[in-house]
Amino acid sequence: MDHFAFDRPVDVFIGKSRFTNQKAIVYRRFVTGAEAIRYAIEQQGADKLATTVIEAGEARFESADIRRLYESADYPFPRRHVS
Repeated sequence: MDHFAFDRPVDVFIGKSRFTNQKAIVYRRFVTGAEAIRYAIEQQGADKLATTVIEAGEARFESADIRRLYESADYPFPRRHVS
């Protein structure tokens, strides 16, 4: 996995969930990668995590990568118990 800077801005793309009527990809920009990861894991549902991609520069992180970053010792925020 590419190096991830938790303190740098990132772009987040959330694809259509099979459980909603959402028609398009949602784009959000976060001031830090750590905030984007927290949002992806703790605030959106697991079905949306499967369609989420974080782009940091040229690097691309998909759902399994996002989960690994959240569980990483380098992740700067306290973790909530999420399923």
